[in-house]
Amino acid sequence: MFRGDPSRSAAQPDPGPVDRPDQRWQAPVGEDVSSSPAVADGGVYLGSGDGRLYAVDATSGEPLWRVETGGPVFSSPAIAGATVYVGSGDGTFYAVDAASGDTRWTVETDGPIVSSPAVANGLVVFAGWDGNLYAVDTGSGDIRWDYPAGAELFSSPAVAGRTAYVGGVDGSLHAVDIATGEPRWRVALGGSIYSSPAVSGGTVYVGSDDGGVYAVDAASGDVRWRFETGARVSSSPALAGGGVYISGEDGNVYAIDATTGDERWRFAIGTVLFSSPLLAGEILYVGALDGAVHALDAATGAELWRVDLGSPLYASPSVVEATVYVATLDGRLVALAAPQETGGVIEGM
Repeated sequence: MFRGDPSRSAAQPDPGPVDRPDQRWQAPVGEDVSSSPAVADGGVYLGSGDGRLYAVDATSGEPLWRVETGGPVFSSPAIAGATVYVGSGDGTFYAVDAASGDTRWTVETDGPIVSSPAVANGLVVFAGWDGNLYAVDTGSGDIRWDYPAGAELFSSPAVAGRTAYVGGVDGSLHAVDIATGEPRWRVALGGSIYSSPAVSGGTVYVGSDDGGVYAVDAASGDVRWRFETGARVSSSPALAGGGVYISGEDGNVYAIDATTGDERWRFAIGTVLFSSPLLAGEILYVGALDGAVHALDAATGAELWRVDLGSPLYASPSVVEATVYVATLDGRLVALAAPQETGGVIEGM
């Protein structure tokens, strides 16, 4: 799922490519792609601005299936129990069989769904542009509860323990009981929240349009610290090793001390960054509007390598079995791995 787990930590122990990788394959996946790929059981799944959900083989890039929806799919899929969960700009939330592409159930909402779902405790939790946070039974598709946030929701919810956390475009960060849908707390931050929160060690970390990265007490909603960047922060943080890693629209990738909020390092990519960084092992991977995937040393911020893909990257990368999967804005899903005999371009579905 988007950011790897329900808490959205975006950190995993398995390493990605250390040295500059080669392109293993690329596959066409429509157009205007900002959905981030989800990888599971030999498949790669992602949405596209052409209104389709795509599944391709993770090893070869060959097409497996595609599902038509009624609107652009900017939501990033989550996979659990052989089911792919994703929202669409048509206002419908879809549960799709991961093997066949058959639709298992749908839920209708009153507006586009841009945020990405989290799956936990037998529930799939997602936010809608209609201002509601939904919890739906993963098996039946029945709505267990919906929480009215009072403003449009672009941010993807994080789930940790018995609480879901989500940000609104009105600048409010919400904590909601996962079992009942009742609010635990709500705090107003300094600007609209398009960033998706991440939770670790009793703290919620999130970026804001006011240029700040916030650390908020997960139990009380009290703000512990705020870190100032040079522009809006719409990307989402990665958390590991006592660090908070996040990219900003000022063109910098930041490493921040999770406890104190002090800067550890920054790396200037020099172009607006919407893609959220992923930490795999000791390496941070991030896409940029310059069309490149950048690999940074998580300890120092030094750039280890970059691969230019020739199209802006809004989507965030995924790393599985030492392979980086990333989607380009012009509609290509690309697999990058250690140098070997590479495959070619996969024909369209």
